[in-house]
Amino acid sequence: MTHAWTQRLVERHQQRQDRGLWRTRPLLTSAPGACVQVNGQWLVNFASNDYLGLAESPDLPQLAQALHQQAGMAGSTASHVLAGHHLPHHLLEDELADWLGVERTLLFSSGYLANLAAQTALLHADDCLYHDKLNHASLIDGAQLSAAKLTRYPHNDMNALSRRLASHCNGLTMVVTDGVFSMDGDCVNLPELLPMLAEQEALLVVDEAHAFGVLGQQGKGTFAHFACQPDQHTLRVGTLGKAFASSGAFIAGSALLIESIAQFARSYIYTTAQPPYQASFSRAALHLLKGDTGDVARASLAHLIAHFQQGIAALGLACASSFTPIQPLVLGSNARALAWQAKLWQQGYWVPAIRPPTVPEGTARLRISLSAAHTKTQIDGLLAALAICQQEEVGQC
Repeated sequence: MTHAWTQRLVERHQQRQDRGLWRTRPLLTSAPGACVQVNGQWLVNFASNDYLGLAESPDLPQLAQALHQQAGMAGSTASHVLAGHHLPHHLLEDELADWLGVERTLLFSSGYLANLAAQTALLHADDCLYHDKLNHASLIDGAQLSAAKLTRYPHNDMNALSRRLASHCNGLTMVVTDGVFSMDGDCVNLPELLPMLAEQEALLVVDEAHAFGVLGQQGKGTFAHFACQPDQHTLRVGTLGKAFASSGAFIAGSALLIESIAQFARSYIYTTAQPPYQASFSRAALHLLKGDTGDVARASLAHLIAHFQQGIAALGLACASSFTPIQPLVLGSNARALAWQAKLWQQGYWVPAIRPPTVPEGTARLRISLSAAHTKTQIDGLLAALAICQQEEVGQC
């Protein structure tokens, strides 16, 4: 007799497979970079978030070793509030705060934990919470774990958000949004959003995971890109595993907000701190990212994005309007996205098919992620491979 748990899970697995939603973990057997070995095959990598190409930088590990002051320290051994807050963590927090011009930053072991923290730590039961409908899943999970009432507004629709903000709220108001949306590559409309929130005395949380390092002067993100100034009621979340090519995350803001998160966020208090060497590695990445190395990489990346967009337009394929490294090619059905992914893989290109629930139903896509480490030749090769996918699909009709 089949156990009830076994039956339930087998049925769920089958349903996911039938809908083209089954996920697998590609196995990398090489160092990260523009070319990687995946499942034993060498591929040009358009799946990574290594936007500045720092993962391949020979300067990064050397600089990290020079900065690190705790030789032999493999792990932090405890949470930040117990016995795990080491000097490299402290130095990284200070340098991140100086870079962004904020009073404080707070380190987390992952971006997911950071995105849980602000909402769960700061919101009460009478508070009102507003989310863009395309926010990252970790932000949505943070909202659901908080005590506040969650309301979602259509993607980047400031008029719709304004109408929702006009409704009565017994408590305080928080608005949460991605800075650069991870599956669409577009930016939040900060110039319209900020004046609206000032009128409402709302707290703003912006997830800058895909913006820090890439956008604005010294890679300071969406606020720098739009020449906007965050105020004392703004929190920005950054990850260290994308443009920084390291690991972990941080929240940046006023001393009052950051200390409140440190005091009340369970995802901060009850998590072991990242290894101290990892913090030194992130410090090294920050030094490169905000200096000449970062400026050169950002300029190169901008040229590659423009080159790709010209090529994709010439093919008659419409990528979403994005000036960021994230270039989504929406194909519609799960089956079509998986078929194109497989054809590209056969031709030597790793471009992941993104399907629901990561994106809305009917908008399965290829998420093409560009890096300063790519060459024009590699991008031209991808464009040629996409053209073959297009031609073979037409031939099958």
